[in-house]
Amino acid sequence: MAFSLPPLPFAPDALDPVMSAETFEYHHGKHHKAYVDKVNGWIDEKGLAGLALSEVIKKAKDTNDRGLFNNSGQIWNHNFFWKGLAPAGSTKPSAKLQAAIDSGFGSTEALLKKLADEAVGHFASGWAWLVLEGDAIKVTSLHDGDSPVAAGLTPLFTLDVWEHAYYIDYRNARPKFAETVLANVINWDFISENLDGNGIARADEQQ
Repeated sequence: MAFSLPPLPFAPDALDPVMSAETFEYHHGKHHKAYVDKVNGWIDEKGLAGLALSEVIKKAKDTNDRGLFNNSGQIWNHNFFWKGLAPAGSTKPSAKLQAAIDSGFGSTEALLKKLADEAVGHFASGWAWLVLEGDAIKVTSLHDGDSPVAAGLTPLFTLDVWEHAYYIDYRNARPKFAETVLANVINWDFISENLDGNGIARADEQQ
């Protein structure tokens, strides 16, 4: 069995003008698809067919197979990223998530500023993450195709800060991209599900 490119969980123009249909045409339809195609071209020859995506990532890390690690990580990260987005104002944090945010950051606004600062301050390509570590939520970032799956962290939300994520709509203005996305199109329901342990597996499906 091979991995497949999952459909977007919303119409390509659903997040416009924050993220345009043209951005999704390239980001989802070309970049994400390219990672899927590359990994599918390797898994049989590497004896990994039938494994869940997270297991492929861990095997690649254990064997120091950087090409497979980064490409399989990019599939997982993108699968997760799309699910963390939703049309403006369509979702809100659960009571449990809001309590965790208030405990860890003081307010939702403070959390969003921390995420934006992490995204903007991350040098070169990578991802800004909201993760659960123990009983606390925290903000961090990972380089290239690295993923919380390989780091033993529980992911709650991520923002892609590779240039292909924002150059069509924002050119080189990563700060504007980060602030606009975080202020308008976060899928809080998905983050709440991940905090409860119910949402994460959907990024790891073997198609």
